[in-house]
Amino acid sequence: MRTSSNLWWLLLAAIVAGPAQASLRIFACEPEWAALARELMPEATIDVATTARQDPHFVQARPSLIAKVRQADLAVCTGAELEIGWLPALLIKANNSALTPAGQGLFYAADQVEKLDVMAHVDRSMGDVHAGGNPHIHLSPERVLLVADALALRLQQLAPAESAAIASRLADFRQRWLAAMQRWQQQGQPLQGMRLVAYHSSYRYLFDWLKIEQVGDLEPKPGLPPTSGHLASLLAQLKSQPPQAIVHTPYQEAQAAEWLSEQLQVPALMLPYTVDEDKVVDLFALYDQLLTALGPLAANHAAG
Repeated sequence: MRTSSNLWWLLLAAIVAGPAQASLRIFACEPEWAALARELMPEATIDVATTARQDPHFVQARPSLIAKVRQADLAVCTGAELEIGWLPALLIKANNSALTPAGQGLFYAADQVEKLDVMAHVDRSMGDVHAGGNPHIHLSPERVLLVADALALRLQQLAPAESAAIASRLADFRQRWLAAMQRWQQQGQPLQGMRLVAYHSSYRYLFDWLKIEQVGDLEPKPGLPPTSGHLASLLAQLKSQPPQAIVHTPYQEAQAAEWLSEQLQVPALMLPYTVDEDKVVDLFALYDQLLTALGPLAANHAAG
């Protein structure tokens, strides 16, 4: 009798609790894609390979990352050769059959959009140039929206029981994102035509969207560190018409930017590049902080 009573209580508890929901495990190569995946599937377990202070071109395939990739149902990465130096080795070592071209577990954000700076011919003499185009697509708000649509579809394919919930979250994200884009465009209007020097092509899509001109690169060639000769050449080129600022990411070495800033008497700004765990908590905060950081330059731009 006691055994029957115990079974009855166990059955009642199971009914009240409902069926167990097996959430996806997602491996994101960069924080921006972890943030986007979290918008669409907040209940998923999401591991991230890189941080806001780490160059996504260069990541060590550590045992901890291999373990995370081995457990993942889906890997969300930029693609366009951004992770070419480390992701293939990580996938081989993890040996996860779900994350192969034959499966649905590999998602490349750059494959979902049209890229800037696609080149017909690339060789090593050009430096670290991506033949498939500039991979830093998360700094284009229109492209983020296209990636969100494609990622939601992939999540629905992998978790069909969650399809309606994912569709609802996508609709909510799209509504909030489109409203935010209108605000960002208004904030960005005074920046149109502004001239900046940057490090690498990290902000290429942001500049394209805001109609900002990059008039110099702190790298002599993509992927190569600044040299004294290159900086002297930049200084001579820009002295007669200085830019409004010199900008760089948190993971790029600041010394060259600060030297050129001092020589030209213009600000050196470290702009946020991706989501982190402090102030830039999601993709909305990333764009908010970028526009806020660039905003004070508008007055100098108008005066010039």
